[in-house]
Amino acid sequence: MLSNGNALLLVLSFTCLETVSAAWDSTILPSVDSYLNSRDNSQNPLGYVPSDTLTGVALAVVLATALTQTFLSLRYRTTWMLALVVGQYCYAIGFGLRFALHNHPDSSGIYIVEYLFIVLSPCAFIAADYVLLGRLATFLACGAYIPLPLNRVTRVFVTSDISTFLIQAAGGGSTVSHSPNVALVGEHIFLAGLSLQLLSFLIFSMIYVRFLYKVCTLRPEVWKCDRHKPWYEDWRTLACALAISSIGILIRSGYRVAELSYGFQGFLATTEAYFYLLDTLPLVIANSAYIPCWPGRFIRNNAGQSMNKSERSAVPPSAQR
Repeated sequence: MLSNGNALLLVLSFTCLETVSAAWDSTILPSVDSYLNSRDNSQNPLGYVPSDTLTGVALAVVLATALTQTFLSLRYRTTWMLALVVGQYCYAIGFGLRFALHNHPDSSGIYIVEYLFIVLSPCAFIAADYVLLGRLATFLACGAYIPLPLNRVTRVFVTSDISTFLIQAAGGGSTVSHSPNVALVGEHIFLAGLSLQLLSFLIFSMIYVRFLYKVCTLRPEVWKCDRHKPWYEDWRTLACALAISSIGILIRSGYRVAELSYGFQGFLATTEAYFYLLDTLPLVIANSAYIPCWPGRFIRNNAGQSMNKSERSAVPPSAQR
């Protein structure tokens, strides 16, 4: 039976294949003259020619992170973090396509495929964070501090992630249309999907902050249970990694909503520096934060046996929620 995170991967795979097929059919390779003034060329959908140097650096960092996390997933048998790992490879494909876009800046087909891989891959990163919170709360036996039952919290947020992913995919696919009206509707649908995703993750982040506050103030024995261990064995290190990941995703999501609000030809969308500073860098930090404290090192398959029985005692009624 598929886990919530793996279900998103299945949906992502089929949707990307359909969109890639449709977009590639619309690919029109530019004439030689189009390379001379691509930045000023109205046929250049990106608004600039991607830098091969920046693309190469970003691709190398993303692939290195993906390969490292693949090794960690296999070593610690963390299949429930598979969404993060596969999402990294999809993200890398997006950067790889920027090399093709550098050579064919006027190709609408290459552009839309590259854009969708770059924009939709983080849905997998978000799903991984959703799954991790549920696992962490179960590991600490502190599920009472999450306003939803633990068997539902991950399902609710991952379902939200899949829904917003499909909305974005539908909107992004429509932007390929040669009809201006259809393309405009697709842009609005895409923006709605991004906005809903941002709202959903903002709610998740608030729940996570509340969860940490409750554990710290109402369950100090759990909060400090690893205080005598090295930092790389203290569960609070993992909690910090999830917080860093959440902040990075929020920055990136806010940027994408603002970018699309100004339109595909707005200054945010047509300036490469903003893409790397407000999209790539936050996501690289968000994902690489898990490398020194891979969740599988803290939360094993037998996580319920990882803490002392006294630390997993029932929560007093007065301390619940």
